[in-house]
Amino acid sequence: MTQEKQMTNPLGTDRISTLVARFAVPSIIAMLVSAVYNIADQLFIGNAVGTLGNAATNIAFPLSMLCTSLALLFGIGGAASFNLHMGAGRKEEAPYYIGNSITMLLSLGFLLLLITELFLNPLLVLFGSPADVLPLAEQYVRVTAVGFPFLILTIGSGHLIRADGNPKMAMFVTVSGAVINIVLDALFVFGFQWGMYGAAWATVIGQIISAAIAIRYLMHYHTVTLEKQHFIPSGKVLAQICSLGMSSGINQIAMMIVQTVMNNLLKHYGAQSVYGESIPIACAGIVMKVNQLYFSIIIGLSQGSQPIESFNYGAKQYKRVKDAFLLAASVGAVVSIISFLLFQLFPRQILGLFGSGSEEYFEFGVNYFRAFLFFTWLNFLQPISSMFFSSIGKAYKGTFLSLTRQILFLLPLIVALPHFFGIMGVLYAGPIADLLSFAVGLSMVIVEFKHINKLEAELA
Repeated sequence: MTQEKQMTNPLGTDRISTLVARFAVPSIIAMLVSAVYNIADQLFIGNAVGTLGNAATNIAFPLSMLCTSLALLFGIGGAASFNLHMGAGRKEEAPYYIGNSITMLLSLGFLLLLITELFLNPLLVLFGSPADVLPLAEQYVRVTAVGFPFLILTIGSGHLIRADGNPKMAMFVTVSGAVINIVLDALFVFGFQWGMYGAAWATVIGQIISAAIAIRYLMHYHTVTLEKQHFIPSGKVLAQICSLGMSSGINQIAMMIVQTVMNNLLKHYGAQSVYGESIPIACAGIVMKVNQLYFSIIIGLSQGSQPIESFNYGAKQYKRVKDAFLLAASVGAVVSIISFLLFQLFPRQILGLFGSGSEEYFEFGVNYFRAFLFFTWLNFLQPISSMFFSSIGKAYKGTFLSLTRQILFLLPLIVALPHFFGIMGVLYAGPIADLLSFAVGLSMVIVEFKHINKLEAELA
């Protein structure tokens, strides 16, 4: 790539700290607001419906994870492919990655809507719903499934818009729908007393508005012109998109699998304890969604560094690639330590925000926060490293890292440890998996940096 081409794009010339702030801050805000979609419903439902309502939203959560997985697969994959081609000066090929991504986001959204509506009851049973929670979960998901195509497009298009150099618009797409969702939650749940249906419709309306804003922007993409041929699916184009988006997509699938298994284990071992079937599932949902706020910041940092790493790796500006990763990891470490302190010091107060409950409810919830999230202060490295490898075109490494915590470590542990420690074994599995995935991620980054240093030396 020539110096002239580098000068045409600020990703190759502006200060790394400026770029990370420019891209990461809107991405963090967008991710936080996206997390609020789920938390807002939980807050309103928990206070209006109670513990069973909280449990119902947790039973529905694996479907939200599946939506996010599809959105990240084609959103991040399309954005990374686009930026790599733009950084390498192959502008004529780049639009196909945006167009194909949009086509797949919409198509898979409607397919998931159809499957969910046809097989709703068996899906909820599969996700671990107790009998007393199932009717509420059905009410909620029957409506929220209508929003799946809009949710998937909204999340995925945020990455495509960010790749176009407009992180503020990517943030606005998500924020606008979330604000409407929160306002309508208050109106429908507390004002009209619509319960689960009210929270569900508030969510869907917010998602439709966000998707409409995203579509309007994508029709007027800035850095390239999108034409009809760019939207026709191509096996070659989709293969690269999926390879670069796979680590993020698989990470969400892994979380969905773990959440499903965990719900069933909490139901089984909860029935054998003083907590019963529903309390552990309700507490798990709250802890998961509160932890999602923390992870939203970490994932926002990784997403904000993605276009910088992709472009500069394609342009062979390796020092800038390393600097972007190290800055994201440093900020992530600080955020992780602060989050760890909050989870350890104020778990009961956090639980109290989601409504009242029995003493057993608060006892289990406090234990869940303190035990399961004990190594939160190390959790920044795995998602940031996974995105880093995908950003520089090494999708197989990013995919492997995305599997370490959820599938390779956490899933076997949550199955094995309860045999020895009962329901508390599920909680002990979390910190062990976090520590192991941190060790693997750190070792892989050290090895990759040595390789990048060699590439840098060859150019000197």
